[in-house]
Amino acid sequence: MVFSKIIFSNTRIYLADLNALLIFAKVVDATSFSEAARRLGMPISTVSRKVAELEDQLGVRLLERSTRQLRLTDVGAEVLEHAQKSVEVNEAVESVVSNQLTDVKGTLRLSAPPSISDSVLAPLVIAFQASYPQVQIHILVTDRFVDLIAEGIDLVFRVGPLDDSSLIARKVLRYRHQLVSSPGYLASHKAPAKPKDLLDHRLLAFSFWTPQNSWTLVKRDRKETITFQPYLAMNDYLGLAKALVSGAGIGDLPPIVCPEHLASGALVEVMPQWRFRTVDVSVVHLSNRHIPRAVRLFKEFSGQIATTLFKALPN
Repeated sequence: MVFSKIIFSNTRIYLADLNALLIFAKVVDATSFSEAARRLGMPISTVSRKVAELEDQLGVRLLERSTRQLRLTDVGAEVLEHAQKSVEVNEAVESVVSNQLTDVKGTLRLSAPPSISDSVLAPLVIAFQASYPQVQIHILVTDRFVDLIAEGIDLVFRVGPLDDSSLIARKVLRYRHQLVSSPGYLASHKAPAKPKDLLDHRLLAFSFWTPQNSWTLVKRDRKETITFQPYLAMNDYLGLAKALVSGAGIGDLPPIVCPEHLASGALVEVMPQWRFRTVDVSVVHLSNRHIPRAVRLFKEFSGQIATTLFKALPN
């Protein structure tokens, strides 16, 4: 890419090659073409050619050359002032870019559905900021579709299949929900043996203002779907987990929500031979081109760390 700089000299305006100006300034500073070439890591022929091209472009002689020394012409001294300013600007830009690449900082804007905000996103963010304390993170928790461009979101966590093929996705988790209940509830109610038996029970569902819900369960090559009116509906899995532990009924929970309840026996899996299908949790963004380092690092961090937050997840 050719960069340019406008030079005003004796009321004439020139559009100069910024790269040639930088080389010209280095030659004057080094007082020799060979030393400038060494410092720039270029062949002497390239350095000499770029200065000559600059002189041709400007239509003036910048340097008087002899076998032993270089001397600036009057106009060369004037051009040198602009060239030195160009060097300063170039070094400042390189410094900004270098700092951006080495120091991870800035603001990271994330979005996730409430079903994973507590169990997955919160611990990931805490761990990431422990490693990169200069990164500020803003989180939008919502079940609705998020427009990444309009709402200025860097990364979105999505559960399930992705409908938008323009998004770049990285899968961070895979699991299936489990049908669970408390031992106390099952002790006082006949345990279901097949999906239709569930209709005789108090069923808890993750939903909001939905009069009916449905579950599809699979057993090897068989699949059954039941539709029901929930005894308790809530768009918060933590709240549903508490209700299930208290003996409110039977419900589905992702294994990433309060896994300690199953480990301790406070909840048990109901009809384990009938299973929900597996779902993927992915982190998605718009493009892989020129994304900020904090965004790229959080994406990679999520893919590496998310699975370590939980023991073996049911698939």
